[in-house]
Amino acid sequence: MGALLLLGGSGLTSCVSVAAYQKMYLNDEDMQLANKRIETYETNFESYREGAGGANGGKVGGGCGCN
Repeated sequence: MGALLLLGGSGLTSCVSVAAYQKMYLNDEDMQLANKRIETYETNFESYREGAGGANGGKVGGGCGCN
């Protein structure tokens, strides 16, 4: 019973309000969830479909597959 109360109490401590001056940090890149697998697939798909590349940290070249 005591362990259940301790676990429940520790779960409630994570619910805090954020001050107005701290809200600017919530949108930082470090605070975002990373969907690297999904983003990589979409980036590759778009680059092959559009025949363009670059500006995303990947290879640069046309859609011919010659690089």
